[in-house]
Amino acid sequence: MLARYTHQGITWVDLESPTHEEVRAVMAEFTIDTIVAEELLLPSSKPRVDSYPNYLYLVLHFPALRHSHKTQEQEVDFVLMHDALITTHYEMIDPLHKFSKVFEVNTLLDKSHIGDHAGFVFFYMLKKLYKAIEHELEYIRQDLGRIQDRIYKGEEVAMVTAISHSARDLLNLRQTIEPHREILHELEHESVRLYGENYTRFARALSDEYYRVHNHVMRLTESLHELRETNNSLLTTKQNEAMKALTVMALFTFPLTLVAAMFAIETPSTPIVHLEHGFWIILGIMGMIALTMFVAFKHRKWL
Repeated sequence: MLARYTHQGITWVDLESPTHEEVRAVMAEFTIDTIVAEELLLPSSKPRVDSYPNYLYLVLHFPALRHSHKTQEQEVDFVLMHDALITTHYEMIDPLHKFSKVFEVNTLLDKSHIGDHAGFVFFYMLKKLYKAIEHELEYIRQDLGRIQDRIYKGEEVAMVTAISHSARDLLNLRQTIEPHREILHELEHESVRLYGENYTRFARALSDEYYRVHNHVMRLTESLHELRETNNSLLTTKQNEAMKALTVMALFTFPLTLVAAMFAIETPSTPIVHLEHGFWIILGIMGMIALTMFVAFKHRKWL
């Protein structure tokens, strides 16, 4: 699917799961190299930036933990020219869809001066994409808040799985965006050729957007580690208490079982057993042993 927007002399062509015919048409109109045109047809495994005489070709991946229609990692290819921007993706990407609505309204109403070249469209678009990552992080932060509440409600065992899921989301998100650092750093140098020295501060502002998101990820990762340590400590405490209770029960049971077993031996010389009230006497002896052990355990603060 091909969508085209033109505003104040700047053209944005957005391709979603493009066909060969659509790519060939764009290739012919904007004089795109055959290698790049082939790259637009299929997803790329790694982010990168390639420099060509009249344009830059960027590949970036963005996490979509909550809003992905097919995958948890969405690719966007950018072809940056002076007066045109071409984007390619292989499923609907919510931030780009919202950005297109705003851009379309500005095109129809001819309002808001977006900038003198396509680099500014790319700047605002990438800011929108990073803002979407912050929304993903907000979902994770809310999950961590719920996990914390449930930990202190005594649901430590159930939270082991929940913590693992949040850790997986943060790890996937971090692995997806970390390559952006090098791509944006390289963009600072390469964009000068296309847009001039004045664009450097906008390229640096995009790097700042990345670092803000990355720092947010790291803070959430630290919070997750603290929650995991707390949960593990509470689990260990519960296990220790259970083992303590089982040990005390064993200490109570063993001597009483031993006494009962001794009096169960049927021999002519077994004491008390043959007395008229022998059962109650033996029961009293066992009770005295249990009471003595209980007092001793309380004195030593084992109970």
